[in-house]
Amino acid sequence: MTFWDHLDELRNRLWRMLAVAAVGMVACFCFKRQLFAIVFAPKPEAMHLINTDLAQPLLVHMQLALWAGLLLASPYLLYQLFAFIAPGLYRAERRAVAMAIATAYLLFALGVLLNYFVLFPFTVRFLYSYDIGTEVANTITLTNYLALLGTMSLIIGLVFELPVLCWLLARLGLLSAATMRRFRRHALVVILILAAVITPTADPFTLALASLPIYLLWELSILVVKRTAKADRNQPLNPIAS
Repeated sequence: MTFWDHLDELRNRLWRMLAVAAVGMVACFCFKRQLFAIVFAPKPEAMHLINTDLAQPLLVHMQLALWAGLLLASPYLLYQLFAFIAPGLYRAERRAVAMAIATAYLLFALGVLLNYFVLFPFTVRFLYSYDIGTEVANTITLTNYLALLGTMSLIIGLVFELPVLCWLLARLGLLSAATMRRFRRHALVVILILAAVITPTADPFTLALASLPIYLLWELSILVVKRTAKADRNQPLNPIAS
């Protein structure tokens, strides 16, 4: 294929991606009640959100539909991106890239689900019940609630990408399992600090819920790096043959 043929293929795939994403956004926009029921499910029953802007509910509805539509279309979008770059890769490289994309997607989804069902409910309950006196009443705005939910989901999802990041660094020869084992205690301290920042509660149980999965990811990353180094030593010189 020529350079212009590649551009035509990229343009066609982008149009298909936009069409599927648009369909997902419109579908999510039409199911407003179900969409907001999912978003508001983690909040305490005693919490009542307020709105201070006349146009804010419509804008929030559109933003939620946008992100939810992209989330629904994300498997198809990732497939189209992989299908575009796959012809330029060797067979072994295609397997590695496909496995990395699928693993990263699943790990990110697991992180978001952990935040949605466990971490965020504990955090929002603690922050809502925390007060500085009877002179100040806690009134939470709609945008503040959504910003906290989105920020925590993004952070936890990115933290769960640790095994994929370690695998990539191991493939580049920048990380070894011995190094990760040597700095295990340091990593545990960093994980506890990170968990305390993500979930700013005084509850040790919540801190353990946030730090334990991240520490297990660190141990899993050690195994991934070890297997990656072993596979690289046994890999044949000709990538086509693999």
